[in-house]
Amino acid sequence: MRGEIDVYGVFIPSLLAWAIIGFALSIFLRRALERFGVYKYVWHRPLFDISLVVVLIGAVVMIANRLLA
Repeated sequence: MRGEIDVYGVFIPSLLAWAIIGFALSIFLRRALERFGVYKYVWHRPLFDISLVVVLIGAVVMIANRLLA
């Protein structure tokens, strides 16, 4: 994995970029889960949401490593 990503001359940490992508994906996924009524089966919604973000960031990093390596 690369350490930094160059965005028009500004270097940003790659983990920050992957975290932003993962968080954006989680927003859409949370809306879909709420629409389909999945949250009524979840015991602790904030804990579920933060774990969802962590899993999505991990998935984004794994996919990025395979594509950029």
